[in-house]
Amino acid sequence: MSWLFPLLIGALTGVLSGFGIGGGTLLVLWLTLAGGYSQLQAGGVNLVYFACCALPALIGHVKNKLIEKKAVLWCALWGVPACAGAALLAARMDVTLLRRCFGVLLLFVGWRELFPRSRAH
Repeated sequence: MSWLFPLLIGALTGVLSGFGIGGGTLLVLWLTLAGGYSQLQAGGVNLVYFACCALPALIGHVKNKLIEKKAVLWCALWGVPACAGAALLAARMDVTLLRRCFGVLLLFVGWRELFPRSRAH
């Protein structure tokens, strides 16, 4: 039965990801705070989790013709090297500093969600 609660947490974060709420972020928090994983391990699990969630989402977006090809090109050209560099940097960082950086990122994203800038159209 020790596998049931983690299975439920995974399912819940998957459902939240499907709604666009950020289940991966919640998964990292759960893995580090309750699961005993290091920040680096939780980040690795989150990458695998993201790939599993992203593939069905991508298929749905392609099917509904919601993909902007120019944006995909720019994201791939800049995103892939940035991810590789960030992964190398994270592997060399002190875990405490990595956790603090992640916490600051969560605070920043939370602030932007709570207080979005109004866009003039």
